[in-house]
Amino acid sequence: MYTNFCKNLIFIFVLVVGINVSGALPGNISELVDKSAPAVVNITAKKNVSQNQSYGLGGLPIPDEMLERFGIPREFRDMPQQKRDAVSYGSGFILKDNYIMTNFHVVEEATEVIVSLSDRREFKAEIIGIDRLSDLAVLKVSGDNLPSVRIGDSDDLSVGDWVVAIGSPFSFDFSVTAGIVSAKGRSIQNQNIGNYVPFLQTDVAINPGNSGGPLFNLSGQVVGINSQIYSRSGGYQGLAFAIPINVAIDVAEQIITEGKVSRGYLGVRMSEVDSDLADALGMKKPYGALINDIEDGESADNAGLLPGDVIIEFNKQEIKFSSDLPHVVGQIKPNSTAKGKIIRDGAEIELLFVLGELPSNEEQFVPAKLQSSSEPLGLKVADIDRDNPSMSNTPDGVIVSRVNSYSPASGEIFRGDIITMIQHKGKKYQVVNVESFNDAIEIFSSGDKIAIHLMRSGNRLIRSITLS
Repeated sequence: MYTNFCKNLIFIFVLVVGINVSGALPGNISELVDKSAPAVVNITAKKNVSQNQSYGLGGLPIPDEMLERFGIPREFRDMPQQKRDAVSYGSGFILKDNYIMTNFHVVEEATEVIVSLSDRREFKAEIIGIDRLSDLAVLKVSGDNLPSVRIGDSDDLSVGDWVVAIGSPFSFDFSVTAGIVSAKGRSIQNQNIGNYVPFLQTDVAINPGNSGGPLFNLSGQVVGINSQIYSRSGGYQGLAFAIPINVAIDVAEQIITEGKVSRGYLGVRMSEVDSDLADALGMKKPYGALINDIEDGESADNAGLLPGDVIIEFNKQEIKFSSDLPHVVGQIKPNSTAKGKIIRDGAEIELLFVLGELPSNEEQFVPAKLQSSSEPLGLKVADIDRDNPSMSNTPDGVIVSRVNSYSPASGEIFRGDIITMIQHKGKKYQVVNVESFNDAIEIFSSGDKIAIHLMRSGNRLIRSITLS
């Protein structure tokens, strides 16, 4: 009797769970696909790529000494690069007015782009413009009665929402996969992408060939552009990333109307706040973007931001991690004003910023005049030799001449670093010479966490050290 009761109980449980699960699953995917697939396109990009001549098996080069042994003349060993045709595949979707969106990496260096629709029509596409920092490209085709997608609002997405991808993985045209939104605001960087896209993470099955294709919500609206996968094998492993459609549409509109993409710019170098730094900076918990350096004459400098400040909110958006700040700043138009909440010396203050424009080459960073920097014991430091021409432009501070092995500073501070400031519990101690450095160190006790402001190879850094 007890056994039968248990069996009945299990049956009821499975039935209830099955009902709940099936109720949670989307039931209108086929209808969504029927309506949306016609506006999804397959993209074929033809390229000319360089290839080195090789005598090796499997494309591997043979060492010169081996070639000499077989009497192969040098002129044949140093063959010029050869051009060959290559083809890459991807996906995309049609916006209004025959414009098509896809990933930049799908059409990068393409000499010809062919767009194919689900009704078997093909068009040669013109590349209207590209944006490397968001990995987006806008194409255009000449055709009549082309379908177009409906655009949704990616800000309305919640973690756990169902989403559907349509694309051409491995050239299997117009394949459909589904999953959920796993996370929002992810930061991903590679050789093409800067840190200006707050990616959507999904568990939708995405593979090579899906790039540039649309990610739909269950209302049949595009909410993202499938762009990246995280994989150790080269194929799907449950981690896929999509560009939010709100970001993509802003980029597309700028490309179409202005021919380029403009982004707001603060002019800072920053790092993450860990628990030790948070303690040293007088913060209750580790969060925000720690400012290491300020570019002279740019928005942050003009607003009065200082190295050692921590930005915790910008333009009414919370900054939990340093990677959040470029997302927020980059979406604000140049010359716009924005408020930022800052933690300085353990207190919260507010600054007003007038944003500059992100330069085409971010390596043009010119540091502002010195403000501060920090790191402690296990060090031997010396005054800066102003008579040495190579040190004439070095900021006030002390130069590290030795770092003791297994000391608190080992692995964090290196010989040649310039220590400019020490910070503890939000209070700053300026370092101008050995005497001021020693005076500051003597204040602290074993177990204290301090932040060291320093210069290394022309860059400002902040490192945390726990004194022994």
